[in-house]
Amino acid sequence: QKGDIANAYVHLTNVAIQKTAANYDKDQGCKWDLRAMKLFMSSQHGVDEINRLLYDIQMLCVRSLLSVQKVMMHDKHCFELYGYDVMIDDNLKPWLIEVNASPSLSADTAMDHELKVGMLEDLCDVIDMEKKLTGKEDQIGGFDLIYMNGPIKKERPSGVPTLLGCFNNRHRVRQRQAAAQRARNQAAANGAAKK
Repeated sequence: QKGDIANAYVHLTNVAIQKTAANYDKDQGCKWDLRAMKLFMSSQHGVDEINRLLYDIQMLCVRSLLSVQKVMMHDKHCFELYGYDVMIDDNLKPWLIEVNASPSLSADTAMDHELKVGMLEDLCDVIDMEKKLTGKEDQIGGFDLIYMNGPIKKERPSGVPTLLGCFNNRHRVRQRQAAAQRARNQAAANGAAKK
């Protein structure tokens, strides 16, 4: 509404602000996962427009990382998790607000807790401390490879330009990776037995 310009709760999505509102529901919170947001926005603006928006957000993240890659620490013994704050204008254009190094992982709802624990499990899979991955994976848990010496362009039957906001069965991906690891172990054992 035009008259709501002074209402900070309408415009700001930061939980630190939202949770001070009189009508804030602490059990439900105010966060949506990306898939829920995609489904809602697709119902309001159309699937093609939202697919374009999510691709633009993905490329915004890639370009921001490329712009600072020369000053980022390159040490194979450490990693950093970044959190992106993106605002979407009324023309469905994404605007980068900020990039948070070491974003907050505190959870204020059950859904938020589930999302963050799943992300941390997937992050540990990406780090691969147990050396189970081959380095050729294009999907690890809930993460999709989107850039390797250039943007990853995959042909998808649906024509979806990005997997952002799509259903990602991270448990099935983990099962597939475990099966591939068992097959590699068996092949190595068979090769060793032949020697």
